[in-house]
Amino acid sequence: MKVDSFDFHLPEELIAQTPLEVRTDSRLMVLDKKTGGIHHEKFRTIAEYLRPGDCLVLNDTRVLPARLYGIKEGTGAKIEVLLLKQEEGDIWETLIKPAKRVKIGTVLTFGDGRLTAVCTAETEHGGRSLRFHYEGIFYEVLDQLGEMPLPPYIKDELDDKDRYQTVFAKERGSAAAPTAGLHFTQELLDEIANKGVHLAFITLHVGLGTFRPVSVETIDKHEMHAEFYQMTEGTARLLNEVRERGGRIISVGTTSTRTLETIARDHGGVFKETSGWTDIFIYPGYEFKAIDGMVTNFHLPKSTLVMLVSALAGRENVLEAYRKAVKERYRFFSFGDAMLVL
Repeated sequence: MKVDSFDFHLPEELIAQTPLEVRTDSRLMVLDKKTGGIHHEKFRTIAEYLRPGDCLVLNDTRVLPARLYGIKEGTGAKIEVLLLKQEEGDIWETLIKPAKRVKIGTVLTFGDGRLTAVCTAETEHGGRSLRFHYEGIFYEVLDQLGEMPLPPYIKDELDDKDRYQTVFAKERGSAAAPTAGLHFTQELLDEIANKGVHLAFITLHVGLGTFRPVSVETIDKHEMHAEFYQMTEGTARLLNEVRERGGRIISVGTTSTRTLETIARDHGGVFKETSGWTDIFIYPGYEFKAIDGMVTNFHLPKSTLVMLVSALAGRENVLEAYRKAVKERYRFFSFGDAMLVL
């Protein structure tokens, strides 16, 4: 299957540059995965489409203020660093701009010396491993010196960095937000739970793959970047019980979907307490083993995320839904509107 099969026209002005003041004010397109039927709603009405006994699965990863601006020791050259994942101890895999200025042994300084780093290895795609040196607690230093790593298609600065966190974010380690979860408030989650819908949490730390476009012509040649995930015993037990009782498992976001499908694939269709790295790539032809529905945002043309949604709802259904979203002026990408596939 060709990557171009997932292309569509997207006017640039539909790329949301700022979040709405109220999270639940975003729009919600409800897509019937069997018929392709569409309803236009507000996100705050999502509970109406959920049934007692269903389970909503949310990714509780927390975005690090992972973008650092520093200088190269000796020359004073300006360097931008994006933390991707912790390799071990104080060594992190990073993306650096301009990467060619940073060789093994290069020392970088941030915040007038409050944080320093030395390059220990060169990795693929312009990556570098850095060993950081600091006084105190690394994450506290990072909170003071780092910025939120907004996606490259967002040009405006973010006034409130908490708007690029879900209200249930807990486990620190992401290079990007699981954006389908940004629409929920605690009040809406309480309303959903009071209806008898279970809430379950998993963790997947979003990494490099989020920023990497598909650069091959055919889908099966694309390689996903591995990301760390974990599921607790309590979540695994709840999901198995929901499945046994006939409830639907509805994932919030492509990250939750990929985590659930990885675990179900690796454990014979059941859920177990586990952690590991997943590079699962879901596209049409994939047989879902874990989920019955999904909440997701509107994604980039020809992206792996559009391919995943198409695997669940059918390529033609999804592309027609996207055409209608463009016509109806839905807002796209991280700060945009949402789709519920059932």
